[in-house]
Amino acid sequence: MKQRRPLIAGNWKMNGSLVTNAVLLSELQSGIKNLSASAADCDVAVCVPAPYLAQVQVALQTSSIAWGAQDVSAQAGGAYTGEMSVSMLKDFSCAYAIVGHSERRVYHAESDALVAEKTLRLLEAGITPIVCVGETLQERKAGLTEATVARQLNAVLSVLDAAALAKIVVAYEPVWAIGTGITATPEMAQQVHAFLRSQLALMNAELAEQVQILYGGSMKPDNAVALLAMKDIDGGLIGGAALKSIDFLGIIAAAIE
Repeated sequence: MKQRRPLIAGNWKMNGSLVTNAVLLSELQSGIKNLSASAADCDVAVCVPAPYLAQVQVALQTSSIAWGAQDVSAQAGGAYTGEMSVSMLKDFSCAYAIVGHSERRVYHAESDALVAEKTLRLLEAGITPIVCVGETLQERKAGLTEATVARQLNAVLSVLDAAALAKIVVAYEPVWAIGTGITATPEMAQQVHAFLRSQLALMNAELAEQVQILYGGSMKPDNAVALLAMKDIDGGLIGGAALKSIDFLGIIAAAIE
């Protein structure tokens, strides 16, 4: 039996509109109410584009669904055009923020050190960071999966104290499986998740067992049950399927079975 509650977190990426968001959020709230009582045993969140944080805050304030941002600045404030500080995220009562997503690492050249700084800022503000790690197809083929995710994760762990360990969420997102429809087999994903937990355990074995490690590579309703059955897969960071209520609810249902 896992010691950890599952977490199903949607990453809307750069999608949405006021109209479509309202429909999606309404459908999610209604759908969750229709799930079994055990839905209380699953954490659910949506991480949305910054312009929609106000809308989501209003729509979900009486809901069991939490919300968060897709990024945060490492700076507290000032002349950083286009950036969002942790204090701004707190104004919208964000519970989570994604840091280190592969798209940020690739398109915005974010370094491991910058991801670590962002993680610290979020923890200082009481916001849970969802720290993303993952390898490219080339790195996997070269046998560098563990070396890559260890480097990315340990950059974050190196700036934390042991007590902070239980306050982060880790998401394993094999870059080759994001938006491609290709998914790691449950066994492949479990192997990396177990390795990540072993890295956490080097810092504190007891707290490592409390950390939720999510799978972020094209999880869908039809593969969620098998993935979530793995010992160290504690939920999903959901991309495309988070934009369709029937798919997102299907994954949540799989998490509470």
